[in-house]
Amino acid sequence: MKTALAAALLLTTALASQAQNHNAVLSYESLDSTAADAAASSEYLAAKARWHNELAAFFRADQQQFPAPGGVVFVGSSTVRMWKNLGQDFRQVPGAIVNRGFGGSTLADCSLFARDLVVRYRPRQVLVYAGDNDLAEGRTPLQVLESFARFANAVRAELPNTRISFISIKPSPSREHLMPKIRETNNVISAYLNRLPDSEYIDIFTPMLGADGRPRPELFRNDRLHMTDEGYRLWQSVIAGHLPGAVAAPVPVAAPASALP
Repeated sequence: MKTALAAALLLTTALASQAQNHNAVLSYESLDSTAADAAASSEYLAAKARWHNELAAFFRADQQQFPAPGGVVFVGSSTVRMWKNLGQDFRQVPGAIVNRGFGGSTLADCSLFARDLVVRYRPRQVLVYAGDNDLAEGRTPLQVLESFARFANAVRAELPNTRISFISIKPSPSREHLMPKIRETNNVISAYLNRLPDSEYIDIFTPMLGADGRPRPELFRNDRLHMTDEGYRLWQSVIAGHLPGAVAAPVPVAAPASALP
C-alpha cells in the first residue's frame, strides 16, 4: 500500500510538471510523437462519432448565441448536464456560465474534447466533474488521474491563465461498492492539483456523506445515482465559494443519524 501511494505521489508530481509545460508529452504516451499523434487522433475521431448528437447540440447552441470569452465553463458527465438551474444558481458571477455536460461521459472523453468544450470559449475558469463513469467502466484511479492530466494539459496549452477546478467524485449510493476507488481517485487528483498552479480541488464528497459515513439518500434520486434538487442546492452552496461574485444558498444539513432510515 505504501509503495502504491508513493508511486501515485511521484506520478502526480510528474504530471503536474507536464501540465505547466505546454509542449509536454504525457508519460504513458509513445516517445514516437507521430505514433502518439495518430493514436490520439484515432481516439478522438472514435469519441466524436460516439458523441455526435451531443456535440451537434452544443454547436447549434453556439450558432444561436456564442458565449462571450472570460466566462465560466462547467464540463463533465450527466451530473453537470442535468444541472438545469446552473446559470440561475450562479447568476451573480460575472460573465457567461456555460454548461457543457454530456450524459454518460467519462473523464477520458472530457480530455479528448477539451478544445471543443472548453478552449473554444476562452473562459477564465473551467470546472470539471467526471471520473465516476470511468471507475464504473473498470479504469483505475491512476488512469483517471492520467485522463485529468491530459485535460489539464490541453487547457493550459492554449489558455495558460485559465483556472482549472476539479469537483470531487460524488459518493453515489448505487456505486457505494466503488467507494474505496472513489476516495483514492479524489486523493490522487487532489494531490496533483496541489502541485499545479492556479487550480483547485472542490470537495463535495465529504458533505454528501451522512453522520454514519454513508451517502445521504435525500441527495439522490430513485436511481441512487443522479441528484435531487436538494443535492444540487448542496453543490451550489459548496461551489459558490470558488466562484467570484457567487452567493451561496443555505447548506442542506444532513439529518441526525437517529433520524436516518
